[in-house]
Amino acid sequence: MNHILIAPVILPAVMGALIILWMRADLLLQRVFSISGTALLLAVALYLNWLASSGEVLVYRLGNWAAPFGIVLMLDRLSALMVALTAALAFAVQLYAFGSGWDRKGWHFHALWQFQLMGVCGAFLTGDAFNLFVFFEILLIASYGLMIHGGGPMRLRAGVQYIAYNLAGSTLFLAALGVLYAVTGTLNMADMAARVAMMPAEDTALLRTGAVLLMLVFAIKASLVPLHFWLPSTYANAPGPVSALFAVMTKVGVYAILRFYTLVFPQDTVIEGVVMDLLLPAALFTLVIGQVGILGTRNLGRLAAFAAIGSIGTLMIAVSQFTPQATTAAIYYIIHSTLAGAALFLVVDMIGARRGDLWLRLDGVMPGNGLISALFFATAIAVVGMPPFSGFIGKLLVLDATRNAPEAVWIWTTVILTSLVAIYGMSRAGSLVFWKSYEFQDVPVPVLAPAPAKPGPIPTKLEPDEHIQDLADAASPALAAAAVGLLLAGIVALTIFAGPVTRFAAATAEQLHNPSIYLDAVLERQEGTK
Repeated sequence: MNHILIAPVILPAVMGALIILWMRADLLLQRVFSISGTALLLAVALYLNWLASSGEVLVYRLGNWAAPFGIVLMLDRLSALMVALTAALAFAVQLYAFGSGWDRKGWHFHALWQFQLMGVCGAFLTGDAFNLFVFFEILLIASYGLMIHGGGPMRLRAGVQYIAYNLAGSTLFLAALGVLYAVTGTLNMADMAARVAMMPAEDTALLRTGAVLLMLVFAIKASLVPLHFWLPSTYANAPGPVSALFAVMTKVGVYAILRFYTLVFPQDTVIEGVVMDLLLPAALFTLVIGQVGILGTRNLGRLAAFAAIGSIGTLMIAVSQFTPQATTAAIYYIIHSTLAGAALFLVVDMIGARRGDLWLRLDGVMPGNGLISALFFATAIAVVGMPPFSGFIGKLLVLDATRNAPEAVWIWTTVILTSLVAIYGMSRAGSLVFWKSYEFQDVPVPVLAPAPAKPGPIPTKLEPDEHIQDLADAASPALAAAAVGLLLAGIVALTIFAGPVTRFAAATAEQLHNPSIYLDAVLERQEGTK
């Protein structure tokens, strides 16, 4: 049993605890240890990808207890890829948080960051359905704190909405697990898959109920229409680095759908048909709502949020097919959409810091906009899926994987038309932010006099001491821009090495659609266990 498999969970957990207990009043130590811990997590994730590249499914049994009685973590190509993507994204975005000074606006930013990584990595590695719920709650609790980092009434309001909606999702998750446990008598994913395969078709009515409930839970996490209402306000009002890290949180829901509906339920054609009937229309509506939202919004933060919703729609179109070719396209597009979405949130944050707000208005042209406008232009091309970046390749893979589907006409029409809408919406936003409009410059704009200030309560926010303040003032805009450049470099690399990445994605999809490998590793090869 290779103990390195548990490192992506233990490392951020220990780092977060150390930051709270030892470094809470020293921003320098927090930055050094947290960024170093994330870099070490990235190194571990790359090593795990090398281990998984052999095609073997590796299992870590906590306490060396045999499955399904003990808790297991598992590593295959997909889980290793998602852990590496999370670590790479977190490292780049954390550099941005340091460079932009966002991490100094609250005491516990870096601790919450590490606990968030613990929850996300644990969700990707767990082989137990109940522990998937546990890791979901860990990442959600940490995300609550990150969401309201820096304070403000709008951020607090969005945070309360986010908490309420996800608590409802968590309650539904427990209900779904209860139904599945009542039917199968287990929550180990491999054991559940084996028992579902032996169930007679006439006895699967309650099982189908559990499968649909579980799909609703993952649809909330992935932000599928009509369960997407929490995302626009949450992502638009969260701090820029937090919104960028949240780009991988919706992928946890997508990952869970891929894992459960290729491992646990593939043998039951009735369940597979019910899920596909629900999933594809939801994906198409999600794509439409997201891309039309890009055109209709008047705020750059909400524009980036709707772009994230649109990318989930494109991704779920591929996932809904549940074929190896479509899963290959989905895996490639997961990587692209995560990097592109995070880069867009960071660029929007840079624009807001320079302009003072994110509203799209005719008199809001940003001064000194050369580098930021170039970053926005490159990121917008990547997000909408225009050549030459990897978004174009990803959409071609999705279209090619769905050309023989019965709904191919609807899929192709929706993807192509919404892409044109998104291109126009991004062009409109870029022109309002970076190009001065002379056509309307003489139109008088009424300005209301501000209301007289009312005396309020004395602020109770704890201010950093002078040592922390001095370090915070040394924030580097160059480092922030370099962090965005790292994400764009990842998109360029994904474009240049599209062939090898697609072959890796195909091997991952083939392993995912052959659950016997997973079942054998978890349930059969248990020599030496208790």
